[in-house]
Amino acid sequence: MERRQFLTSAAQGTAAAACGGLAWYALLTQQAQAAAPLRPPGAAADFAAACIKCGQCVQACPYDSVQLVPTGGAAGSGLPRIVPRQAPCVMCEPLHCVKACPTGALNPGLTDITQARMGLAVIDIEHCLSWQGLRCEVCFRVCPVQGQAIRLVSQQRQLSKHAMFVPLVQAEACTGCGLCEKRCPTDVAAIRVLDPAQVQGRIGEHYRLGWRHGQTQPDAADAGAPDGYSPLAPASGAPSRSRASSQSRAPAGLAAQKPAASPLDYLNRESRP
Repeated sequence: MERRQFLTSAAQGTAAAACGGLAWYALLTQQAQAAAPLRPPGAAADFAAACIKCGQCVQACPYDSVQLVPTGGAAGSGLPRIVPRQAPCVMCEPLHCVKACPTGALNPGLTDITQARMGLAVIDIEHCLSWQGLRCEVCFRVCPVQGQAIRLVSQQRQLSKHAMFVPLVQAEACTGCGLCEKRCPTDVAAIRVLDPAQVQGRIGEHYRLGWRHGQTQPDAADAGAPDGYSPLAPASGAPSRSRASSQSRAPAGLAAQKPAASPLDYLNRESRP
């Protein structure tokens, strides 16, 4: 009897452990599938509570960009979402999905699609073709707000003196439409639209960014530079054209004088011998 009870208890313990492992795996899979899905433009903060899963936004979208989360146990089943790699938002006007929403889960006050913030494009520079020295610029070309959400900046190559153009995302102008992710030519998109809360930091209000006040616009006279191009900085040892021209016009004896430093920049000065 003791042996039989031992075997029975062991079998029950093994079954319980197996069930617990399967339940944990199912929970992790469910969370991974439901991790911050992209919602249609104008989605409210309490979108999951306000949406009644009627599917009218899906039917109203003429480009099949809005689809419902499949049923089957995944969190958010029946809620509308956008999968950029499959069918991104084409930023059509008027906003058909917003107009079709009967509950206001999609903000009816959104009339300008460029003011939508469905997500934030994030670039994986280790797999981006442009950042690896190849000429791509696909994400920049297909961006509906070209030159604002995605800009091209010059970056010096590591093995040559020639510059390359690399994309940079400006969070304040990115609508999260996903067209860049859809058109990215890499096998797995090197630029993805994600939930800003998961990838975007925040600078404390006590920081004083003095160099942002009174800064001049970048020199846009570079021949052959695409629209939206702005240089990050001149190559080492070569002054920018604006600086060189100002020095050439300075009176003799004043060219070597440095402008007075702003008291806001004292923490950012480089130490020089």
